[in-house]
Amino acid sequence: MRLLLKLPALLLIMGSLALAGCSTPSVITLDDGREIQTLDRPDYDEDSGFYEYQLIDGSSGKVNKDRVRTVRDL
Repeated sequence: MRLLLKLPALLLIMGSLALAGCSTPSVITLDDGREIQTLDRPDYDEDSGFYEYQLIDGSSGKVNKDRVRTVRDL
């Protein structure tokens, strides 16, 4: 009976660890030298021409491809 109560907590912890291991923090360097640190590698949307990303504080943002000098993993 105790095992059945601990199983959901164990699965939740394992799932959280698996998701944490999948993120790849990155830095976007803009053409003016500013850097944007992101939680994960930014996604490029070909239709709009923007990189979309999530900041460290959890908010999201996007920047035009023409303003991006480099995108590198931390």
